[in-house]
Amino acid sequence: MDVQGVCYEVHVPMSTLFQLPELGKNVLLHTHFVVREDAQQLFGFINTKDKSMFRALIKVNGVGPKMALTILSGMETDDFVRTIRNNDVNAMVSMPGIGKKTAERLIIEMRDRLDEWSSASADVAVAAGDGKPNVNTFSRDAETALIGLGYKPQQAARAIAGVLKDNEDIADSEVLIRLALKSMA
Repeated sequence: MDVQGVCYEVHVPMSTLFQLPELGKNVLLHTHFVVREDAQQLFGFINTKDKSMFRALIKVNGVGPKMALTILSGMETDDFVRTIRNNDVNAMVSMPGIGKKTAERLIIEMRDRLDEWSSASADVAVAAGDGKPNVNTFSRDAETALIGLGYKPQQAARAIAGVLKDNEDIADSEVLIRLALKSMA
């Protein structure tokens, strides 16, 4: 990248690369600068959402800037958030360089770091309805709570689905958690 006569090497995910304009045209990249003992690297993103996700990813133990770029190159940020929320290890493992253990660690550690995305989608869910949160919002909260209590994601999801199937009128996550715990006892 040429910035007023000074050239910079900028590492970008494939999602950004595909959105760049023609050679010689102006572009605005949101950058993240990494200084290490042996290198100084500049990472660029076409939007701030991807940059925020990159920063969240490099905070995960065992995930460096190179793997974070691989993840952002392998799937869009919104798809990655959905993958984390759905505990979809298979989707994560399908990306190059990510094994099952890394995928599981990413899902566990990133779940807590996605608050800004989950609060935005919760606001959308409430705005779209009649002022009450929809079933997906509080079932996701209940599932997160059960996983926090030590249940496996699959166990928590099955228990919640079973409770919702039998009790369609549940209106909050506390009741859902209580009934799910009873069903697993």
